[in-house]
Amino acid sequence: MSTDIRRADDRFATRIPWLDSKHSFSFGHHHDPANTHFGLLLVNNDDIVVPGAGFDTHPHRDMEIVTWVLRGALVHQDSEGHSGVIHPGLAQRMSAGTGILHSEKNDSWRLTGEPTHDEPVHFVQMWVLPDEAGSRPGYEQREIDADLLGGGFVPVASGDPAREAAISIGQRHATLLAARLAPGETATLPDAPFVHVFVPVGSAALEHGDTLATGDAARLTAAGGQRVTAGPEGAEVLVWEMHATVDLS
Repeated sequence: MSTDIRRADDRFATRIPWLDSKHSFSFGHHHDPANTHFGLLLVNNDDIVVPGAGFDTHPHRDMEIVTWVLRGALVHQDSEGHSGVIHPGLAQRMSAGTGILHSEKNDSWRLTGEPTHDEPVHFVQMWVLPDEAGSRPGYEQREIDADLLGGGFVPVASGDPAREAAISIGQRHATLLAARLAPGETATLPDAPFVHVFVPVGSAALEHGDTLATGDAARLTAAGGQRVTAGPEGAEVLVWEMHATVDLS
């Protein structure tokens, strides 16, 4: 059993005029051979994109990519013909498979016809390795805002055939859960060999005494099943429950 607390200010950072991005793991030109992944999770990027900007069309291959919007709206378009606006409470997954091109931008007015806005979009993008390489690219999204209002953890994405989740991913050993906790509200973390807890909004305390502020994460190894309690401002909590890991050495 072990608990590894990773503080927000210790994350890698990419700051350019249109993007403020924090990386929990090695990403792009930021590389630490001792921090490439945890369990099956390779990327946990905490991104803020200014209006009218974003990631131009770029490729991915053999990766399950889940995007969770916290504030604002993010436009997704890809080479498979999928197009949509991702907003808070919408679960979204893209399976890169044999190869896909996509863009992600803060320009929802181009699709909706609404007036331009000046609100940044804040989202977390997470990547896990698939069970098998070379699958067909795919896309899925589903509204789960009403489910989140019930409190506790809601299964957002999973590849476990025994789990019911809003959307599927091509990795049977991983499940993403999300919770919006009111001040003082408590929820129970899953019990699994690898549990990654990330608090993108607010603060939360783990049962064993550690407190996670905004942007902090906990990497739990065979130490799940404990409770997490939201701080005085409440919290949004994203948790990966993983029953396998990868060797990237």
